[in-house]
Amino acid sequence: QVQLVESGGGLVQAGGSLRLSCAASGRTFSTHAMGWFRQAPGKEREFVARISWSGATYYVSSVKGRFAISRDNAKNSIYLQMNSLKPEDAAVYYCAAGNSGWAGVNPADFGSWGQGTQVTVSS
Repeated sequence: QVQLVESGGGLVQAGGSLRLSCAASGRTFSTHAMGWFRQAPGKEREFVARISWSGATYYVSSVKGRFAISRDNAKNSIYLQMNSLKPEDAAVYYCAAGNSGWAGVNPADFGSWGQGTQVTVSS
């Protein structure tokens, strides 16, 4: 089991940027895929981005070109750089650790979750 702690959420105006961080502990980090999901009020949890153990990335189409996921294995951390934020990006963002080095977009592919960090985008 891995423990995950997110940080970096907050209030930003539309068009602005935020950088989310997720610190992991508890098991070997570098060999597992990591991901970001989000959940807005009244909606299901949605896949946002994933990075494999080798650094391969994948994004939901709505954030391509605006968001960037990265990882720093030396710091057991992943990041989500969010640019050109839109009101529809507002949600609680969750960091998740994959069950293996590769993961898809299904929450079931991820066995550990952080507590979430709130992102609010004002129009």
